[in-house]
Amino acid sequence: MKPAEQLKSRLDGAIGEIVFGAGELIHGLCLALINGGHILLEGVPGVGKTLLAKTLAAQLGGDFKRIQCTADLMPSDMTGVHVYNEQSRGFELVRGPLFADVVLVDEINRTGPKTQSALLQAMEEGAISIDRETYRLRDNFLVIASQNPFEFEGTYPLPESQLDRFLLRMIISYPDPQNEIRVLRTYDRPGGGHGEATAISAAIDAALIAAAREQTAQVHVADELYQYITAIATASRQHALISLGLSTRGALGLMRCARAHAALRGGDFVTPEDVKAVAPAVMAHRLILTPEATLENIGAAALVDAVFAQVAVPRAPAAETSNG
Repeated sequence: MKPAEQLKSRLDGAIGEIVFGAGELIHGLCLALINGGHILLEGVPGVGKTLLAKTLAAQLGGDFKRIQCTADLMPSDMTGVHVYNEQSRGFELVRGPLFADVVLVDEINRTGPKTQSALLQAMEEGAISIDRETYRLRDNFLVIASQNPFEFEGTYPLPESQLDRFLLRMIISYPDPQNEIRVLRTYDRPGGGHGEATAISAAIDAALIAAAREQTAQVHVADELYQYITAIATASRQHALISLGLSTRGALGLMRCARAHAALRGGDFVTPEDVKAVAPAVMAHRLILTPEATLENIGAAALVDAVFAQVAVPRAPAAETSNG
């Protein structure tokens, strides 16, 4: 079994014992981990978003911090602030939660745009600027944000620049009846629930994640696949019902996730099917729809399918090129 497959198997076993029926979500987490990207979890309250994030953080080891977003949260509450130390007679930085390895930003849309913007530099550059000084964050800095898409009172929609910095948006829906019964049987006792997320015996070896990334980097991508993704991005920008299409950052995210998807299935080259498999999670949250699309109740996921329908699929160029 190759490193990427070992990584997925490890997460399947560990997270699957705590968050039931999360197979597709775990696959998405693997895509994000391999690419060093950030994750937006979207779903109604009470379906396990926070539990999933805490379980992943426990599996990764390192320092975990949680930011509970509220309307009065300030940027310095995330980044940190300089405080005067009378003993040393100088200002010292009291570091905020963004200096951790894994940061859960819970209910991200409940804090205002000014505070949301504190995440932009951290997510894109892995650094924070405080009082004209720039501080590097952890090498494997990961943001897992959650939001409830069905509640609008007291919330602030994420701006396009913020959404574009999330490599993936994953939807957490209600579990099927069998898994919901498992939840009831497992967590109905007093104290059951989040305590299990931090009770994992051993974190994933960082060398395994590094090996999975190296394997992914060796996956072959034919020129036709680069052209295919460029054509998809162009089609999204020209679609009549999309006012803002896929950015270059989004196209790069689509390529990276397709490469990682190929590695997770044990493949040596990327196929158009790999691109299609990851497209909904990579593209849907980045597309800004026109008012006409909203009035007609056409969702972003349907428009992702419409964009792909407009682009010709390459004829298996990857297999031919990889053999040459």
